[in-house]
Amino acid sequence: MTDLWRLPATDLAALVRDRQVSATEATRSALARLDAVNPRINAVIQHDPAQPLAVAAAVDAAIARGEDPGPLAGVPITVKVNVDQQGWATTNGLALQKDLVAQQDSPVVANLRKAGAIILGRTNTPAFSLRWFTRNLLHGATTNPRDPSITPGGSSGGAAACVAAGIGALAHGTDIGGSVRYPAYACGIHGIRPTLGRIPAWNATGPDRGIGAQLMAVSGPLARTIGDLRLALGAMSQPDARDPWWVPAPLDGPPVPQRAALCIAPDGMPVQPEVAAALRDAGKRLQAAGWEVEEVPDLPPLQESADIQLLLWLAESRRAGTGVYEREGDPDALAIFGYMERLCAEPSLFDFQDALQKRVGLLRQWLLFLERYPVVIMPVSGALPYPNHPDVESFEGFRRMMAEQLPQLGLPVLGLPGMTVSTGLVGRVPVGVQLVGGRYREDVLLAAGAAIEARGVPAAPIDPA
Repeated sequence: MTDLWRLPATDLAALVRDRQVSATEATRSALARLDAVNPRINAVIQHDPAQPLAVAAAVDAAIARGEDPGPLAGVPITVKVNVDQQGWATTNGLALQKDLVAQQDSPVVANLRKAGAIILGRTNTPAFSLRWFTRNLLHGATTNPRDPSITPGGSSGGAAACVAAGIGALAHGTDIGGSVRYPAYACGIHGIRPTLGRIPAWNATGPDRGIGAQLMAVSGPLARTIGDLRLALGAMSQPDARDPWWVPAPLDGPPVPQRAALCIAPDGMPVQPEVAAALRDAGKRLQAAGWEVEEVPDLPPLQESADIQLLLWLAESRRAGTGVYEREGDPDALAIFGYMERLCAEPSLFDFQDALQKRVGLLRQWLLFLERYPVVIMPVSGALPYPNHPDVESFEGFRRMMAEQLPQLGLPVLGLPGMTVSTGLVGRVPVGVQLVGGRYREDVLLAAGAAIEARGVPAAPIDPA
């Protein structure tokens, strides 16, 4: 039989459920893969093999008793180090939080456990989960397994690197400014940022977050196949009363027209030719699957949404003050926070109220557009995945990067779902597209993503370069 760590989650879960493979065998295979490749990429930064093996044994025992083991039974996954997992420190890449040990699981981790998933370990993130790169003083840097000269993305860079390298079929990530979508893009896999309220979230280790983060921050899965994204999304979306934002929306909605709008350069953003080519290729794949695809010159505003995103994101950090950044002393975080402050003047109370009021009008424009075009195809980024760490080299370079990353920043404040679909490679560098849909219509994005995926190269884990 093929090495179990190579299998998609859907295939592995079926084998475990049918007793053709034990959860213990699947877990031992995944742990062996972790031992073999993680030293080269530093994606998993906390783990204890005894724990996943104990969970796997419990899954096997439940199956032997004839009990329902759950949709992810026996599937090895990883969890990002910025969410609470009982018995582990929620470091968020910070030395300041190295002893902040969770006493209970966050809702998303609890849901993964209920689904029978086997948590292998915890994945790296930049300090404060602030960048599209993954490096911090506490855990070190994560390397992209496809090409060590380019970023694995961030802030869920450890999660994406794990999935690409075969350390687990699935990974948990979080996204407030592209932190699921961009690492998936950079590592050549798929990732979905669900609608606000789809997946419950809360960390007991910290205070409730400011209104900006409440409106924009979500958890989401990363995977090598669209089918695995669908499986993980269902498992992660179960109710939890600890999150008042959770919405009991069905995972499958009513039929919609198979119609997509393709936009190469929203708001006139800079887009490299290779990215434009990938977008048009994705559009042709959808057309071949029977979709109507119309190339449009522009979309409802993204830059205005990105401006509000930055204001709300910084409001939480500014309220805490620069002292926490200085105490941590991470040079990357200090540089990025300083650059972001230069791009966004400190708002007055009226500015803050105006931003929240404007958000509603922008969302209305998008919802009306999405009634006509249930799927939008746009860039994940205007550039191919970046080399390592140019964002901290200069303010001008960072500002240029912000323009290229407009699709990452413009979506969260709207609360809409967005999905990265990997479409191939440019040399050794991954490329892909972003699909955007209406609220709680992840099912439409998954259907379109599956059509694009089916006409490309089958996904497979890789050995780190």
